[in-house]
Amino acid sequence: MKSPKKLISHPVLPFLLLFQIFGNTCNAQLSTNFYRNICPNVESLVRAAVETKLRQTFVTAPATIRLFFHDCFVRGCDGSILLATPNGHAEKDHPDNLSLAGDGFDTVIKAKSAVDSIPQCRNKVSCADILALAARDAVNLAGGPFYRVEIGRRDGRISTVASVQRKLPGPASKLNHLMSMFSRHNLHLTDLIALSGAHTIGSSHCGRFSHRIHNFSRSSSIDPTLNPAYAMELRQMCPENVDPRIAINMDPATFDTFDNAYYKNLIEGKGMFTSDQQLLTDARSRATVNLFASNNAAFGNAFAQAMIKLGRVGVLTGNKGEIRVDCSRPN
Repeated sequence: MKSPKKLISHPVLPFLLLFQIFGNTCNAQLSTNFYRNICPNVESLVRAAVETKLRQTFVTAPATIRLFFHDCFVRGCDGSILLATPNGHAEKDHPDNLSLAGDGFDTVIKAKSAVDSIPQCRNKVSCADILALAARDAVNLAGGPFYRVEIGRRDGRISTVASVQRKLPGPASKLNHLMSMFSRHNLHLTDLIALSGAHTIGSSHCGRFSHRIHNFSRSSSIDPTLNPAYAMELRQMCPENVDPRIAINMDPATFDTFDNAYYKNLIEGKGMFTSDQQLLTDARSRATVNLFASNNAAFGNAFAQAMIKLGRVGVLTGNKGEIRVDCSRPN
């Protein structure tokens, strides 16, 4: 297992912190070729920007994916997570969003700049679409599936701390709770299990899972669903009263490759979070975990379909919203 790393703001905390979705599914005006006559090279421009950023730091991949999830889960996929306010009261300022990595925001800024460098494209492509495309490219460039992104979103003008409240479940969320959240937005159990696989890249601060390795219960100091050897490794890297900046790779096998190792880890009792490991221990999800563990292509296909469905949540289209000139502020 890799050594712990000290980070002031680490890119990817639990992916399952991401699974509350707000807004109605609306994709009537989304299309995979929306910018065909407006900015025909938009996808190659965004991909090149993501690829350049990824060469600088792998953090780009998990950070950008997580940024997309946090955007969609709060107000729908409208780019509101990118907005900043002078008084520090935007979505990004909520405690649940403070760990979002600067590399995710920077990826969108760089991609936006690349798109706007083409006169035909300048201020014609929404920040929400750029984020959705960048998230897909981050997945694919890290080794995951390629899928066609439905585009045509408009940017929202509202971003508040209050809108985040109770929208992002924690790593101890129970399966029933998560399933209920998903089903309300046409995201079902297979989507939940597939999207959880994004834990195959990225890291978490020790505080998000320390309750599983220290004083778990009166009868056991360690969560019995954890692999004992893995639990001891986590204990060594995350002792009690650990520096809060310490972050641990969520996938101890292939932390820098988007693959199905996450599910293999679950079978071995190496799910970092309760919300991870329950996917194996619960009979309703176990068969799908086993399938994805044995078939990387099946996982990739399911993840791609789940991301497409996720990208439809709460979108603004037509005359709603705007195309932001600066992704960090309304026009």
